Amino acid sequence: MYDEYDLSLLDVEEELESPLDKMEPLTAESEVAKPNPEMMLALLENPQPQQRMLAARAFCDIEDARAIPHLIRLLTDTCPLVRVSAAYGIGRNPSPDAVEPLIAQLNRDWNGYVRKGVVWALGNCRDRRSLAPLADALRTDISAVRLWSASALAQMADVGYEAVVGAIPPLIEALVQDPVAAVRSNCAWTIGQLCRELPSNIVYATAIDALIQAFAEDQDLGVREDAKASLLGVGDPRGLQLIETLEQEGWF
Repeated sequence: MYDEYDLSLLDVEEELESPLDKMEPLTAESEVAKPNPEMMLALLENPQPQQRMLAARAFCDIEDARAIPHLIRLLTDTCPLVRVSAAYGIGRNPSPDAVEPLIAQLNRDWNGYVRKGVVWALGNCRDRRSLAPLADALRTDISAVRLWSASALAQMADVGYEAVVGAIPPLIEALVQDPVAAVRSNCAWTIGQLCRELPSNIVYATAIDALIQAFAEDQDLGVREDAKASLLGVGDPRGLQLIETLEQEGWF
């Protein structure tokens, strides 16, 4: 049973959407009623992996703190679909207790889908401890995980000034160097979100410079548009002036 699931998840380098997107609904009634929490809590302990997976998925819709220790345990389940579902469930039920287990699983899980779910959950936990593993994933992991790591780092805006400052350098590095345009676009978006939390200092200026460079020089239209949107959203005078000048001169 596990082999079939595992082989379906091996080719993740170019797969950017969630594996849950392709799954069938839990029940025909799932669109109108959430699953029963008591029933789903019991199913988290079911010996059948399919049942554990469905129960973990249910907590993507249900917020219930009682599920957190069970979902943390399922992060190390033998079935990757259970693990990724547990990660998504934690992302909907974030807890400080889940941060270290998520980091440990990010560092050891062979499955890219699982790591992608883990970085999403780490972002949603909004914890200072998530910064370093998310930054490392942005630098070193497969494209799908880098994509989500870039977005997850936007949650550092809710953690505090030091976390925002720490997130900016790896995002700038990826905005300039990542070979995948979608990753660079997410970096541009996240930098724009974080710049709104920064005073006008050297970190802010460096981030704005990176957005300006991406807007003016990136080869991908989508990246340029996202960099432009971030500059417009921040409202930085230099960025606004450059956008106006380049558009008047017919660069775009």
